[in-house]
Amino acid sequence: MERDRHELYEYARKRIKQKKGIYFHFVLLFLASLFLFVSTKIFNFSHATNWYKWLITVWLFLFILHFIKVYITDRFMNKNWEREQIDRLVALQQKKIEELEMHITEDTSK
Repeated sequence: MERDRHELYEYARKRIKQKKGIYFHFVLLFLASLFLFVSTKIFNFSHATNWYKWLITVWLFLFILHFIKVYITDRFMNKNWEREQIDRLVALQQKKIEELEMHITEDTSK
């Protein structure tokens, strides 16, 4: 009982840390994009055209991957999912072992 409560607490703490990280990532992306846009357009920071758009696009793509990992992948493939998969595979292996044992006993009884 105490172990389950501790696991739930650790899972909740991990999820909060992940969500906090994605919010930080979003704010950083927004501020950096704003800075790049302002420095390029207003202050004429760089003579190369549109380089900042490519940088923002790549960073946005990385943010989307981070978002998918936190809110989709880790949400469904957590410890409970992992345990269910292990239990299912163990049950399949036990079934195969029992079938093999039945075949062996049938062969030896003949």
